[in-house]
Amino acid sequence: MPRKGGPIQKRPLPYVKKVLVVASGKGGVGKSTVAVNLAFSLAMHAEHAPRQRPRVGVLDLDIFGPSIPKLMALENVEEPQLTDAGAIVPIVNHGLPCMSMGFLLPKAPGTDSSADTAVVWRGLMVQKAVQQLLFDVDWRDPESGSELDLLVIDMPPGTGDVPLTLGQLVKVDGAVIVSTPQDVALTDVRKGVSMFQKVSVPITGLLLNESHFICPSCTTPHELFGPPAAFRATAEKFGVDVLGELPLVPGVSRGGDRGVPYALYNANETADPGGKEWKETLAGVAGKVWQFLSR
Repeated sequence: MPRKGGPIQKRPLPYVKKVLVVASGKGGVGKSTVAVNLAFSLAMHAEHAPRQRPRVGVLDLDIFGPSIPKLMALENVEEPQLTDAGAIVPIVNHGLPCMSMGFLLPKAPGTDSSADTAVVWRGLMVQKAVQQLLFDVDWRDPESGSELDLLVIDMPPGTGDVPLTLGQLVKVDGAVIVSTPQDVALTDVRKGVSMFQKVSVPITGLLLNESHFICPSCTTPHELFGPPAAFRATAEKFGVDVLGELPLVPGVSRGGDRGVPYALYNANETADPGGKEWKETLAGVAGKVWQFLSR
């Protein structure tokens, strides 16, 4: 039967000027790690910092496997506070406001964390939770009352209920799609690109993660997971930009486990060739994203 009243009208998120989603077709490609580090790189980008540093936040929309609490060292925090109007107040660490389903789950028995608490819900419950995270969070600065200049949304992998709900309800300004070089990941990237195009979400570009490993002793790039040719061909096929190709850097993983994103490491901690290239590449990606969003 036809929908009464016409198609659903997309709307902006409360107290958010721009929305950028970070997505992937396949899980395990480092999407959440990229999303968090990209958020910090966007907040610190040279064109906006330090005099006009933008307010950037991160929203974790992975209902079943939220990663932001771990990546931001927020696993053991108490439940978020509510405003007088009943909106959820984001939790801040490293100067970045965050919201995640992981903050709202009960703690596992005998622990001080909800990391092991499983979400066993059907579709309608998931959609309700997604809509609450999207529209019932107050992203304003508690002191100045200023809105977010940009909200980075960490999407769950795949093309299921959550990305579809977001694409139908929210005015999204851009999408970064993360992949690794393997064909098994690129197959799902193509599906993700097609999904965003169907729901009229503009695609900022593709980002290749773990493109190569730079040996610290010989400084030679090693393409451990295959050459980037298929990735570049995928971008060309769909007419989308390649935002960058991030090397595989062990410190990125260690930083995520510690809850200190690698983008926050100082120059001495990232002096090796791989670390330097990683930070420079991500800074370049941030510049391209700001340029896309400013069009």
